[in-house]
Amino acid sequence: MIAASPVAHADETTARAAGTLTYLHVACTQSLTAMHVGDRSRDTIDAGGVWPAFTGVLVRDGYAGYEHLDTIEHAWCGIHLVRDLRAVHDPDPEGQSWAEAMVNTLLLANDTAHAARAEGRAALTDTELSAIRSRYAGAIARGRQENTHGSDPLHQQARTLLRRFQRHRDMILRFTVNLDVSFTNNTAELPARSVKVQQRTSGGCWRTLQGLIDFAVVQSSLSTATKWGLDTLDAMTQLFTTGAWLPPALTPDIAAAA
Repeated sequence: MIAASPVAHADETTARAAGTLTYLHVACTQSLTAMHVGDRSRDTIDAGGVWPAFTGVLVRDGYAGYEHLDTIEHAWCGIHLVRDLRAVHDPDPEGQSWAEAMVNTLLLANDTAHAARAEGRAALTDTELSAIRSRYAGAIARGRQENTHGSDPLHQQARTLLRRFQRHRDMILRFTVNLDVSFTNNTAELPARSVKVQQRTSGGCWRTLQGLIDFAVVQSSLSTATKWGLDTLDAMTQLFTTGAWLPPALTPDIAAAA
């Protein structure tokens, strides 16, 4: 079902099983969650069965493992970008003022998108988009000036970040041209936290890889059920008795209208 959604989210987080490091992969929407386990390769990303069939907008972080999905549109999580910008700005606020200007641009753009949704609009106006892009270009221009010289690690980090913002402008600002796309990737990061909680309460490691795989299956079911308003205990009872509850549609709204 996730593959049929117009917007979906992806994330991955580390987990330890059988004494080795592995990854829990998350594919989800506001109403659906699917997790699977493996390494961090493109083959494992595809093995979840969602992204090879996906045709919508994928919201994710900057991990390059998703770049082979080149027939879809990508959106870069804004919060990750804000963190990277502040990591450059905070050690030298005066010398890296561009980074703060870019943070303010992204946050202003997010506020503008929120306001448009609240007003029931389907898109930002040309004037709003032009203002955002102008501020974005201005921040990059300032960054070039501030980082023309200097070979220390901070300047090198700033130039790398500047290239990212130049090269991936459309991906970074996707949420401004498609109001169905969120500014953050919290939708995928929240389900991924379950593996960290479990590790903290179980000694930091699954005894077997199969145990982690089973955990991913159960958490996929529980996360989806919770998104649909089902009680967790009721969902678990059904899962281990009559079988897993399955969502009848992409979203509760679609199900209610059917």
